[in-house]
Amino acid sequence: MAQALGEDLVQPGELQDDSSSLGSDSELSGPGPYRQADRYGFIGGSSAEPGPGHPPADLIRQREMKWVEMTSHWEKTMSRRYKKVKMQCRKGIPSALRARCWPLLCGAHVCQQNSRDTYQELAEAPGDPQWMETISRDLHRQFPLHEMFVSPQGHGQQGLLQVLKAYTLYRPEQGYCQAQGPVAAVLLMYLPPEEAFWCLVQICEVYLPGYYGPHMEGVRLDAEVFTALLRRLLPRVHKHLQQAGVGPLLYLPEWFLCLFARSLPFPTVLRVWDAFLSEGVKVLFRVGLTLVRLALGTTEQRLACPGLLETLGALRAIPPTQLQEEVFMSQVHSVALSEQDLQREIKAQLVQLPASASGPPPRPQARLPGAQAIFEAQQLAGTWGATRPEVPRIVVQPPEEPRPPRRKPQTRGKTFHGLLTRSRAPRIESPARSHRGSTSSLDTRFRSHF
Repeated sequence: MAQALGEDLVQPGELQDDSSSLGSDSELSGPGPYRQADRYGFIGGSSAEPGPGHPPADLIRQREMKWVEMTSHWEKTMSRRYKKVKMQCRKGIPSALRARCWPLLCGAHVCQQNSRDTYQELAEAPGDPQWMETISRDLHRQFPLHEMFVSPQGHGQQGLLQVLKAYTLYRPEQGYCQAQGPVAAVLLMYLPPEEAFWCLVQICEVYLPGYYGPHMEGVRLDAEVFTALLRRLLPRVHKHLQQAGVGPLLYLPEWFLCLFARSLPFPTVLRVWDAFLSEGVKVLFRVGLTLVRLALGTTEQRLACPGLLETLGALRAIPPTQLQEEVFMSQVHSVALSEQDLQREIKAQLVQLPASASGPPPRPQARLPGAQAIFEAQQLAGTWGATRPEVPRIVVQPPEEPRPPRRKPQTRGKTFHGLLTRSRAPRIESPARSHRGSTSSLDTRFRSHF
């Protein structure tokens, strides 16, 4: 199954003509001879100037200052003001600060601090020949029109080779999955190799556990969850997909495994990643549901796709104007899918999974729902060292034996003078006091009556 899903990411034309192996739709927008790179680094791309709906320069500067302030006091920000972090991620992290924010959001900076020499040792170690051959064959397929990855000997392809090799040595039981290539390539566009490696580790093990291993049990489970969400939120589209014979494994793995890096225009990919690193896998489900609705949401669209091939073609040919970052992301965040809804559906699908399925069972409990959960887990694990706040220790003690109630002394028929003299310790001479409760005043008062 893993091999089938991995090979599905490579179209037949890619094996014949490298020019058709594109990393994202943004690479299709310019002719080959045009060598000027756009603001994202794509040669001949159309993103040299901000598109419609792009925030003005003054607003970008304001957002940059907010992110600088938040990241300067990151522990305090995540402890007290995570809602502000989430809203700023939904608006889009400024490009100049993604290298600073992505490792903080996913917790990669903590992993790097706790394992300072690990990446260097992995990079210098020889890789498994089997994985090295497979990785080398895939290098030229990752964003071939991006200026970083044009040359086989350039720092982009060589850095990608080192990062992917390091992961196969770091997790030899998982090895290499072809979908890790575009994910690591996007990380390298903004981060040095070591930080990109630790971000890749967090994505594979914390955000999407069970996705990139040999059995891909996490993808299987999420495919069933996605189908159930389609049935509930888009019932007509779900019925059409069933009638056309289009199961989720025919289109969902490329979306989720690559984090939409090969399915959306690059500016929109970055916005999806900003939200994904903040809020977790819930964002991937929202994006997938939005794409299905844009492709097959109307009756006319479904009538134009009577069969399997036409339906798959519609899912892969959504007009770019509908995928523009601001418009598209506003629709993504309006999808009625909360974290509680997602967890409820995951539990329901776990019960229905066949017991005879090959490979290990999915472990959705190992997946953390975004930056806040990762931050809290790292805090509890003591990964902050001396700056980690002390967690109060709760000690449970057995209840004390109930004490008998104090009895009021019996004074009926007795004088206060007698009680005082019997209960008082041996008298010590002291200067006379004028307090009305003194012995002399009581003695004088009560002797007058007897």
